[in-house]
Amino acid sequence: MINVTKVFLPPLEEYVELIKGVWERNHITNHGPLVTALEEQLKQYLGVKHLFFVSNCTVAIQIAIKALDLKNQIITTPFSYVATTSAAVWEGLEPVFADIDEATLCIDTASIISKITPQTEAILATHVYGNSCQVKEIEAIAQQFNLKVIYDGAHAFNTKLNGSSILNYGDISTLSFHATKLFHSCEGGAIITNDDALAHKISYLRNFGHNGAEKFHGIGINGKNSELHAAMGLALFPYIDKIINSRKSISLQYSDYINFDKVKKPTLHPALDYNFAYYPIIFQSEEILLKVVAALNQFDIFPRRYFYPSLNTLHYVKPQTCIVSESIACRILCLPLYDGLAEADIKQIANIINQNS
Repeated sequence: MINVTKVFLPPLEEYVELIKGVWERNHITNHGPLVTALEEQLKQYLGVKHLFFVSNCTVAIQIAIKALDLKNQIITTPFSYVATTSAAVWEGLEPVFADIDEATLCIDTASIISKITPQTEAILATHVYGNSCQVKEIEAIAQQFNLKVIYDGAHAFNTKLNGSSILNYGDISTLSFHATKLFHSCEGGAIITNDDALAHKISYLRNFGHNGAEKFHGIGINGKNSELHAAMGLALFPYIDKIINSRKSISLQYSDYINFDKVKKPTLHPALDYNFAYYPIIFQSEEILLKVVAALNQFDIFPRRYFYPSLNTLHYVKPQTCIVSESIACRILCLPLYDGLAEADIKQIANIINQNS
């Protein structure tokens, strides 16, 4: 069976060695030494100022919303994982959907401007598949209309723009360390900011609001993560460059074998140093996509319709039309991509796509 992804696990003995220390210290949660070490390594590796290891990326977005005191409308993308929208709705915001750019699949800046109202407080944009949004243009819009900016960077681990991490843009960026991501801690995520005051606020928002053992800065939730999860992240760190290089090699093989007269790929930002987190392809119609998926499934190959459906069509948001996103969501497919995927399997997948599209 070939699934859309496969979890990379470090050698068991290397993970166990870190876990032994947890047993010896009997310190499993509440900002233990492994959590602190992981945060420091991540800050150095990614080149960011403040980074907080949290339980998942959804909670990271929720804490970001709280940290920025958002209460009304937030302009966001309809082409993302459902958590981007659900986190905003969960926090009582009204998501207003700007359509996406047909080439990059990231939020369209002209559409953002068209959606701004007196109730708009922020922009929540996703670096789709690790591709960079038009961050400079979004920054200019935010300054012009006095808006906050949150980036859902769930896919953007180690993606760089003009040589610097794209996580440095916006008021707050978030990361996912879910097991399916190229860097993971089984479950987990991170909140990134360059603002000292925001960093202080985030530090207590993720820890019940604590200011010491018996005092509180204000309201907070339990967004912390454990030493056991941090141990997985630390054990994985020595292999991250290998993982990215392997995904790059697989992506290049797909590009060699797939017939792009019949399908197309999203366009990457020209100044992007990509992390090869995903390999999406776009078909000419949903009918062709479904035909290809059925043909792949016959050989126990399971790609994923990611992202589907377009989030503006969710039943719990106000009905809104996003023509480009709705079209792309029906026609896009993420192919299997993970360390160790054999070239023979890549070639077979490409051949099935070519024959059925």
